[in-house]
Amino acid sequence: ARSPRASLSQGREGGGFRRALPPPGSAPRRCPCGSRRRVALRSPQVACKAASAVLVKTLRFVQNVPCFQELPLEEQLLLVRSCWAPLLLLGLAQDRVHLETVESAEPSMLQRILTARQQGERAPAPAPAPAPAPAIKGFLAKCWSLDISTKEYAYLKGTVLFNPDLPGLQCTQYIEGLQREAQQALNEHVRLIHRGDEARFAKLNVVLSLLRSINANVVAELFFRPIIGAVNMDDMLLEMLCAKL
Repeated sequence: ARSPRASLSQGREGGGFRRALPPPGSAPRRCPCGSRRRVALRSPQVACKAASAVLVKTLRFVQNVPCFQELPLEEQLLLVRSCWAPLLLLGLAQDRVHLETVESAEPSMLQRILTARQQGERAPAPAPAPAPAPAIKGFLAKCWSLDISTKEYAYLKGTVLFNPDLPGLQCTQYIEGLQREAQQALNEHVRLIHRGDEARFAKLNVVLSLLRSINANVVAELFFRPIIGAVNMDDMLLEMLCAKL
């Protein structure tokens, strides 16, 4: 099998009672039913267009890796379906795509319950989890603070792409070897180019750990659902992978 390196290098008083005060130094308890600040994209259309372009570019990169091309189509699909989101986020960081966000106050759970009672409705379900925009912006900022090079991005993408731990893979040992080689190539590159920064390799691996904390479904919800609705990413990836990008 060919080496992937060349292709990858691309309280107060009240009237009559006294409220107990928290012990000194302790954080005050906050009511979980209070209002929250929701963070959303300022221009979903612009973000979706940018993310779509980066996704196309990312899949083109993947298709141009000879070691990936040598895998059966079923293996290719398994790998891409599992890693398209972290690869997309790495691509957004590499292309320095800035996400403009806006904050808006969500009604508190208590406000929603009282409003529903006044209108004779059932009590509302809990509000959905906040959008992942802050986590993604934090990831992008981390990448930019490290000033990651083109080669480093390529080796990081190779490490993400060749994941041998996916259920259903047949070429597990081969894929594990490719991931190991991508990590080794990244380590050697860092030692050669950043000789004075012994912690850089560990810092780059922190980037990978941040990626694992961001769910693919919320990435799809953030970038694609506002524009094209309930998109089936598996179908979309299959179509894009089989097309000549």
